[in-house]
Amino acid sequence: MHRLRALIVMTAVAVLAARGIRAQDVKAFEQNLTVHKLPNGLTVLIYRRPVAPVFSFFTFADVGAAQEVPGITGLAHMFEHMAFKGTSVIGTKDFAGEKVALDKVDAAYHAYDAERRSASPDAAKLDSLKKAFKDAQDAADNYIEKNEFSTIVDRAGGVGMNASTNSDQTVYFYSLPANKVELWAYLESSRFYDPVFREFYKERDVVMEERRLRTESTPGGRLIEQFDATAYLAHPYKQPVVGYMSDLQSFSREDAVAFFKKYYVPADLTIAIVGDVKAEEVIPLVDTYFGRIPAGPKPDTLRTVEPKQTAEKSVTLVDPSQPVYMEAYHRPEDTHADDPVYDVIAGVLSSGRTSRLYRSLVRDKKIAAGAAAFNGLPGTKYPTLIVMRAVPTPGHTNQEVQAAIREQLTRLQNEPISDDELKSVKTRTRAALIRSLDDNEGIAQQLAFCQARYGDWHEMFKSVDKLDKVTKEDVMRVAKATFVPTNRTVGMIESADAAMAAK
Repeated sequence: MHRLRALIVMTAVAVLAARGIRAQDVKAFEQNLTVHKLPNGLTVLIYRRPVAPVFSFFTFADVGAAQEVPGITGLAHMFEHMAFKGTSVIGTKDFAGEKVALDKVDAAYHAYDAERRSASPDAAKLDSLKKAFKDAQDAADNYIEKNEFSTIVDRAGGVGMNASTNSDQTVYFYSLPANKVELWAYLESSRFYDPVFREFYKERDVVMEERRLRTESTPGGRLIEQFDATAYLAHPYKQPVVGYMSDLQSFSREDAVAFFKKYYVPADLTIAIVGDVKAEEVIPLVDTYFGRIPAGPKPDTLRTVEPKQTAEKSVTLVDPSQPVYMEAYHRPEDTHADDPVYDVIAGVLSSGRTSRLYRSLVRDKKIAAGAAAFNGLPGTKYPTLIVMRAVPTPGHTNQEVQAAIREQLTRLQNEPISDDELKSVKTRTRAALIRSLDDNEGIAQQLAFCQARYGDWHEMFKSVDKLDKVTKEDVMRVAKATFVPTNRTVGMIESADAAMAAK
């Protein structure tokens, strides 16, 4: 079960389990929840949960790496890094002077970048332009009040301040004392009303280092990038969230501003605030501060649809590391009616030590140190992948692991799973749900996600019903349609030593 989907079900079941009868709980939940939509298109959900004098919020921007085009890959991820850089008021000693300095940074960058990407760059000129670019950044830095945004939040008692990006969305979140709602409304709305992308190129350097560290320097990172690029022919899911190095070296602060204006509009934003808050007190503050953000048209949906795969594809990396095996099959997006069936399949294969992959590959055959199945690589908003992954033990091969995995997939196609397996997957899900989430931040996350993705926060509860309705016949039907060779992509790391020995 992919992570975000699991968390949705977790929250729903946790709420239901904690309060008893489902229908009454949904009604009680509704009584404490207010959905407020501003004239500019922004949606805010306010859930009163007065268990402690605090609140959490979760801002969901319906834009991720899938909205990028060649040349600007990695740009959505930049907004995670720019999340707390401040505004024309916060984070600056003198914005009038800083604005002039930032314009000089942009001009110096474009002069340097044009020479760098020219047909025949002059080395001496390039060095001179690079120095001028660095000097302009240093001059702009003199105007910065470092970390002022986070300092304000810290002094107000804020905790857990963070942001993240993936292929589908960008999110921002933290928690504050309940008497700081107006401060939150001012700070969070300013992020979208008056952002200043200061230190942009320094943060771009940080992202380039992140790419070197997580993708280029690790066998797993290299495999995943190649695997996604192989599995997807046309859809932007083939692009890495962190971006290609050539794009990171080339896109500009103006590119970021243009991307921000197009996609981070109120119609693309959903915010959930959960805790000791009252809707009648929050709504006027939301109207005052978030109402400042100009309306903009909701961005068009993606035009490119991944074409049906018609032949098996594979990619093999020969690397001085231990072997790793992956195989994946295309499946529908998470709003599809069969989404819970894929969750059950992943659970039967991979949930716990009684799961089929663990028992077969790890416990009985002892050919893998670990084995797993999961949904949602690299995203869930658009048609995605269900993935099987295993690491062979010393002396065993990817080919042995492959045969054992396919034996289990064939079983799913030809034999009904047992009543105990189906019951176990559902029970395990519920047990995990009840244990894992019962806090303001988790509920805020699910409310914002469900409202943005499904257009209805009630999906938190509906997803539980959908999982309950999955049958053994559903599992066989979906397995037969999905696990076919022409829908398969294989990726593996072969040990360089083994490859040499085989020659």
